[in-house]
Amino acid sequence: MRKLKLIWDFKGPAARPTAEHHLVHLNEFLEIESIDSLACGVEQLHDNHWIAFVALNEEFMPLVRDRLKPHRGQLWS
Repeated sequence: MRKLKLIWDFKGPAARPTAEHHLVHLNEFLEIESIDSLACGVEQLHDNHWIAFVALNEEFMPLVRDRLKPHRGQLWS
């Protein structure tokens, strides 16, 4: 089974706190839906570009994609 990383992008001077706040809601959603993630966190890509992400098995992707609308996704390695 493939492992996927779903990503939400945040840009601008408030990107970091916004990504961190989004991560709180991602964790709440995963707990409510009983989804076991492989990893969950925030990363800085550039000065004013941060992401919140969740890595999970492909079977959970449709639920998370349809309900939380990530901006993009990629294979998790």
